[in-house]
Amino acid sequence: MTDRSAGIIVNIEKLRALLEELIRIPSINPDLDSSSPGEQKLSIYLAEYLDKAGFEVTVQEASQTRKNVIARLKGLGTGKTLMLNGHMDTVDVEGMNSDPFNPRFSNGKIYGRGSLDMKSGVAAMIIAAESIKEAGIELDGDLLLACVVDEEYKSIGTEALVKEYSADGAIVCEPTDMGIGIAHKGFAWERILVKGKAAHGSKPDEGIDAIMKAAKLLAAIHEMEEKKLRSNNHPLLGHPSIHASLITGGTGISTYPDKCVVQLERRTVPGESQDDVQMEMEGLLKDLTREDADFNAELSLYFYRSPMETAKESELVKTLSTTFEKHMGEKPPIEGFSGWADTAIISSAGIPAVLFGPAGKGLHAAEEYVDLQSVTDSARILAETAIAFCSN
Repeated sequence: MTDRSAGIIVNIEKLRALLEELIRIPSINPDLDSSSPGEQKLSIYLAEYLDKAGFEVTVQEASQTRKNVIARLKGLGTGKTLMLNGHMDTVDVEGMNSDPFNPRFSNGKIYGRGSLDMKSGVAAMIIAAESIKEAGIELDGDLLLACVVDEEYKSIGTEALVKEYSADGAIVCEPTDMGIGIAHKGFAWERILVKGKAAHGSKPDEGIDAIMKAAKLLAAIHEMEEKKLRSNNHPLLGHPSIHASLITGGTGISTYPDKCVVQLERRTVPGESQDDVQMEMEGLLKDLTREDADFNAELSLYFYRSPMETAKESELVKTLSTTFEKHMGEKPPIEGFSGWADTAIISSAGIPAVLFGPAGKGLHAAEEYVDLQSVTDSARILAETAIAFCSN
């Protein structure tokens, strides 16, 4: 069988130029920094770039001011569709140098906000598609490039994407240090209002200390994690967890606090659902109420993202692994990741999804960089994977 990917050439200078231009366009998530205009300028730039490159381009509204850019490399209609997904937004630049959007190249690394997370992945998937096009290779199925907004906050971009677009497989090009991520944790945000009774500090028989009652809650949560959660061990992700993130309460030093609010983050593993998390905490609160007649609390599970897992034996994982080994000369790491990504939304829409992307350091940190060679290798592997996966 002829190796259709033999004609693929990834132009490292073109790739570097594109990545540096993406870094130059600030796209801080406006929900993380209210002074930021968000991804608007980057959406416009990418739409124009991809249109000039000869792709079918659609600008999709995720909100009134935030727009996804979807480009399609049309195939013959006889094969499978592969989606490459990357987010355009970044976190803020607090603590970075005075010019975080001026890319700096040194010792094979490109520095700047978004260089690793994840404008390198966006550049790699675009150059991969351009390399296929420039080699004159016609795919059997379609290749979709989905440049989305808002991954760093509520993922409204990928939520909008999967309502209108589907595929037979998806690669989210997050920086994975060139590993293939087939599983990651989910999370739930919970708010618990612990109720007390206000009274003067000199009248202990009249007051109920909500903060002291919250201390009982925290002790019970710690015990639950130690005895229950740590025994549920996932082979790639380890055990689920829970921690108290924020706590507020009290009105004055000489007043018994009438309320205390505890906010929790519960990290989940595959096999756990939102209902499981809800019932788990409701059960814990009922136990505390039975033990203490003065304990009174209300639970709100106000945000949830599911965990994700794709079978190691799936066609997508096998195809990506084969092309990785062909290019890199070794088998890829097959891994789980503790952080959450848009793969969960894509997977929940019925599209097998994995994570794969470049190497570097400084995710959300004061110094962020990506290894340029890893971006080049990622682009080549993505191109070859698309050719193989989209075949009939």
